[in-house]
Amino acid sequence: MTALDPLLIALDRGLRRVAGIADAAAVPARPSPATSKEADLAPAERRRAAGLMRVNHCGEVCAQALYEGQAATARSQALRTSLAAAAEEERDHLAWCKERLTELDARPSVLDAVFYAASYAAGAATGLLGDRVSLGFVEATEDRVQRHLDRHLRRLPERDARSRAILEAMRADEARHGADAMRSGAVRFPRPVKELMGLAAKAMTVPTYWV
Repeated sequence: MTALDPLLIALDRGLRRVAGIADAAAVPARPSPATSKEADLAPAERRRAAGLMRVNHCGEVCAQALYEGQAATARSQALRTSLAAAAEEERDHLAWCKERLTELDARPSVLDAVFYAASYAAGAATGLLGDRVSLGFVEATEDRVQRHLDRHLRRLPERDARSRAILEAMRADEARHGADAMRSGAVRFPRPVKELMGLAAKAMTVPTYWV
């Protein structure tokens, strides 16, 4: 493989996910946790649930890009293996969110491609700073994601048990990814840096809720 091949592979994966083209990454390894019967949601409740799940779907597109970017520039095989394992679970999240959007008669965000590219670049740049910093970025990102999911769990319509089950399962995985990163020697990012990361994430969540 040439130095350009990993970038082309990542681009192919990103385009497939954004375009909804079936590939191995689109098939979840675990069944969706949304096992309860579909509730009879009012139109306003359905729109709110769809907006929230569109944001979470875009977040999982970004998660794939971050992990792939970090893996492309990771210095150790051990970290690449760890990132690949976490990405496998994130692929489940992506498929679950896509499935739930379909159930809600909604579509993914038209901005997915933009945020995929930006996230891949951020992941690759972080990986260049060293493996411990890259692991710290994982922990800091997962910390922000958990807070984000907590907010969405509060905002979901009470009767939308299917979306709630998905977000709760995602939150458990994200918490474990962050803890695993710390045990592997991650640099702990200071709170101001995490707050800045949270503000950057809002640049994604606000527009994707609507489009």
